[in-house]
Amino acid sequence: MITPLYCQTMARYNAWQNNGVRDIVAKMDIADLTKDRGAFFGSIMGTLNHLLWGDIRWMSRFDGGDSTDLPIAKSDTLTATPAIWAQDRIQMDARITLWAQNVDAETLNGDLQWLPVGQAGAMSTPMGLCATHLFNHQTHHRGQVHAMLTEAGQTPLPTDLPFMPEDI
Repeated sequence: MITPLYCQTMARYNAWQNNGVRDIVAKMDIADLTKDRGAFFGSIMGTLNHLLWGDIRWMSRFDGGDSTDLPIAKSDTLTATPAIWAQDRIQMDARITLWAQNVDAETLNGDLQWLPVGQAGAMSTPMGLCATHLFNHQTHHRGQVHAMLTEAGQTPLPTDLPFMPEDI
């Protein structure tokens, strides 16, 4: 389905986009970041927190590392401040990148055994599909953040993969 190179490319893309968002968020007023803008997770910060929460949950399934017990309904409150979010985001992007650099085709072609949030039983899902979901989920919610940042008068980075710098 997908290859290690796909995962590496998408991990780079994720880091590039998050670096740009982090630079903007650092300069914004907290009131603008927490204003309810009608998105599923309300605000820019709520959506960024949910996205980080999702990455934590999926990466714990992929690499066996730390997760969070925070329920999805509270995922928009994962970090208390933009500065904490930024630091946690840097660490998560490094974790995703490390996983992508080490994942192999055999793993991606196998199945992932995991426990879905809010469900009783374990699932077995193709690992390639789960990895694709990780990156798709990031792109989906970052698109929402992009729209909210634009609405707030900010100018996010372009989001086109062909324009991603090589040094990311």
